[in-house]
Amino acid sequence: MNRNLIRQARGEEAADLVFKNCKVINVFTKTIETEDIAISEGIILGTGTYFGKQEIDCKDFYVSPGFIDGHCHIESSMVTPGVYANLVMPFGTTSVMADCHEIANVCGKPGIEYMIEAARKTPLDVFMMIPSCVPATDFETSGAKLEAKDIVGLKNHYNVIGLGEMMNYPGVIEGVPSVHDKLDAFSDRFIDGHAPSVFGKDLNAYVLSGVKSDHECTHPMELVDKVKRGMYVHLREGSQTRNVLDLLPGVEKAYINRLLFCTDDLHPSDILRDGHINHNINLAIKNGLDPISAITMATINIAECYSLKGYGAIAPGYYADLVFFRDIQNIKPELVYKKGIPVAASGTAIFEKKLIEDDKVLNTVHLDIDKFSYKYNLKSGFVNIIQLVKNNVTTRRHVEEVKLIDGDIDLTSTDGILKLFVVERHLGTGNIGKGLLGGFGLKNAAIALSVAHDSHNVVVVGDNEKDVLVALKKIQEIQGGIVLVENGKVFDYLKLEVAGLMTNKSAEHVRDKLEIMEKRARELGVSADIDDPFLALAFLSLPVIPDIKLTDKGLFDVRNFKIISLEAGEDL
Repeated sequence: MNRNLIRQARGEEAADLVFKNCKVINVFTKTIETEDIAISEGIILGTGTYFGKQEIDCKDFYVSPGFIDGHCHIESSMVTPGVYANLVMPFGTTSVMADCHEIANVCGKPGIEYMIEAARKTPLDVFMMIPSCVPATDFETSGAKLEAKDIVGLKNHYNVIGLGEMMNYPGVIEGVPSVHDKLDAFSDRFIDGHAPSVFGKDLNAYVLSGVKSDHECTHPMELVDKVKRGMYVHLREGSQTRNVLDLLPGVEKAYINRLLFCTDDLHPSDILRDGHINHNINLAIKNGLDPISAITMATINIAECYSLKGYGAIAPGYYADLVFFRDIQNIKPELVYKKGIPVAASGTAIFEKKLIEDDKVLNTVHLDIDKFSYKYNLKSGFVNIIQLVKNNVTTRRHVEEVKLIDGDIDLTSTDGILKLFVVERHLGTGNIGKGLLGGFGLKNAAIALSVAHDSHNVVVVGDNEKDVLVALKKIQEIQGGIVLVENGKVFDYLKLEVAGLMTNKSAEHVRDKLEIMEKRARELGVSADIDDPFLALAFLSLPVIPDIKLTDKGLFDVRNFKIISLEAGEDL
């Protein structure tokens, strides 16, 4: 330890920077004390009464440790890491735990390495969790397949601290060797979980495998059950999956140290409007959780969960990641410091964006549109329909009889049913998954997107062949993004040139494009029950979230983990 720092901590020498008269939030004692914070070389020397080379009076401010997002996918913001840091840091987020399995499913190891390097150039600390499930299942086609031997070499890359969410919970529970090879390879690191509605002895087996966390709880009983088994549980508030209010009744003082906040998948429009992790905190406070407990769940709890030395508290030896705000009941950061350096003021980032370009993550959409067939060839009119669930990425399986004309579905005779396709875009297989979607509500139009969890093939939904084909051709032309077509013409589009998932353009650009398209989509009939129509579509191909999804290989029954026919029959 630098002896000068010791003398400064004792108050014998001036610190580099002293924030005077702060209302310091102590996450260890759960108290607020008015005192100074002394900082040198980006490290907190101590709290108390100090003098410094630079002194700033903060008598009107509460000061919290920098907020940490316990689990996120940067790619879901549709902006690259350099833009993402610029977006979230003004809201007090100074570190994130990021799982880059979205780009890994498209580009494999080069995609992971791109994310690590791009994140490294930002002031935001991005602690990377190496993807565990690429692809998520064998029932879909991704751009890469990563086994244990492929990912173990990434353990020593910059800021890599663990294994990303183990979504193949059936494989874990059933002891599938290739799954456990990955768990064994990261047995000395933190392993994130993903276990929706897993209880009892199956959950015991899942935890025994080394998984330490879960962000898929939707009910207080599930939260408590997982905490009892020693898991950390994230209270998630994303754009489509909003679980903070559902889980708050399960929050108890006795085990609040096992509870964390995360965003998972969050669009830039929601961040710009509501905030980031500070939104989780504010939502919890508004609904009865005391402010210091809420702040603890966004700071020291996450740091201790993931063994982040020097993060999550205002105390000697901790990094000077600090958030300044005036109202502890409604946290709106006015100043944000990262390791003693100001990074945001009055809601605006004040650091230079550093963007990188890498040809390995460009030109990733390869469609054979000439082989695309819009027509369905059915023998029975009794069909399985994917029914959307309000404000969630789960779906319900619904069986209905539809009218057929020459084996194809007559959409004009159905009530709100649309054709849904997942078109393989990585390897030129020609795979086209065909399904039916209920509860979305689009008329005389089509929407296509290359953001389609987790393999990120192209999802397109519509009620007529012309619009569907125009949408697919535009996705191919722009090499990924989101496209809205009506009456045979492209209404508007968002280009996502990096892996078909992200852009180097600003978060405001992404927000504005999405708002324009969403407004028009609503006018074209998209249901008000769907909070985010594009995110709702993006999760319809994720075969690890119940009940029924569509991949490029066909309709998938998540509960029974198998491909089923579009025609309802013996599998009921």
